Amino acid sequence: MPYEYIAVVMFGGMLILLLTGQRVFAVIGFVAALASVLLWGTGGSAIPFTSAIKLMNWYPMLTLPMFVWMGYVMSETRMADDLYRMFHVWFGPIPGGLAIGTVLLMVLISAMNGLSVAGLAIGATIALPEMLKRGYDKVMITGVIQGGSSLGILVPPSVVLVLYAMIARQPVGQLWLAGMLPGLLMAAVFIIYVVIRCGLNPSLGPALPKAERDIAPAEKWRLLRAGILPVVIFASMMGPFLYGWASLVEASVIGASVTTLVAALRGRMTKRAFEICSVQTLGVTCMFLWILLAALAFGAVFDGLGAVRAIEGLFLGELGLSPWGVLILMQASFLVMGMFLDDTAMLVIVAPLYVPLVAKLDLGIPPEQVLIWYGILYTITCQIAYITPPFGYNLFLMRAMAPDHVTLADIYRSIVPIVLLMLCTLGIVMRFPEIALWLPNLVYSK
Repeated sequence: MPYEYIAVVMFGGMLILLLTGQRVFAVIGFVAALASVLLWGTGGSAIPFTSAIKLMNWYPMLTLPMFVWMGYVMSETRMADDLYRMFHVWFGPIPGGLAIGTVLLMVLISAMNGLSVAGLAIGATIALPEMLKRGYDKVMITGVIQGGSSLGILVPPSVVLVLYAMIARQPVGQLWLAGMLPGLLMAAVFIIYVVIRCGLNPSLGPALPKAERDIAPAEKWRLLRAGILPVVIFASMMGPFLYGWASLVEASVIGASVTTLVAALRGRMTKRAFEICSVQTLGVTCMFLWILLAALAFGAVFDGLGAVRAIEGLFLGELGLSPWGVLILMQASFLVMGMFLDDTAMLVIVAPLYVPLVAKLDLGIPPEQVLIWYGILYTITCQIAYITPPFGYNLFLMRAMAPDHVTLADIYRSIVPIVLLMLCTLGIVMRFPEIALWLPNLVYSK
């Protein structure tokens, strides 16, 4: 059987098994191990074994549990409550101020967490009830919360970028720096959207009444100090790394240690909170390790089949697409797959094909940087996939955590302008790669 047909059979078998409801890593790892043994006999069993050894030897992987721990500590010790209270006081007096503060809250949470689900949980349980109580339009604010929560997989320390770094064999530090400016750009786009809509129609986001705005200056400054705390934690982690005083792994340990120390000093690191954070961190870390192991094994089989060369010949030869046409087609395929799969499944399924192909495209970007830039494009596309019907991950999480009168139809309507804004941001970063590459070039040139 030609290798192209074998690749199609592998993909088809994997998709059929995914429809059975089995876990993603189990399906992909099973298909990879079975195909390697059937293709190359007992010697093919070395492929998954070698992948496991490669994963265990990847030193930056130690950052993963550190950042996951930071996120759960922040959530379980209610640091986010203080943050939202600060934005409530400082931005509430202007139309749409609480929605603007919610976007900024998501940026700070993303800088301490690296996962989308934490930002959505905090936004839906803390910010959403407060804004609904004050007459904010439920469609507008549910869309803003979903879009803002997706920043967790783009703003450093993004866990998704750690996975991409392992599969694409790129430096995690450069990917994190590359995601910073696009993440801030997307947050700015969301804020501009809220300002324009509430400026044209103040009833969508009414300002706080005067009684709530009359807060003692001492209390306002106390809340500001509480809001600055996450910035201090982020600076204590990223500062030593950017100046070369600590490696990436050492910086992650600093961040986790400082977060834990702050929670303990504030009397919020109880035995119960410690147990929850430990169990959740272990579960998330093991899940990502299994996914990476399956992805590496699957990619190794595809390398052996020469499927990358077949795809390259199809796009550039038979279809006659330009390099930019190939790139746009790949991003469109991510958007379609994102309607049915989560980000890790998409990465595992197509990265063995797309990453080597992107490295060969003549896009006018230095070869050593093109995969860094493409990692940001992939991550932005995943953000869009998180909130794209019919099976966007964040859509159902929002429905589960929102009040009963916020229906699934409201949530579907809310993400239409947000998706359009995110597509515009994706187009801007594609057209101007310097947005993603400027900061890593600046830091690593030193």
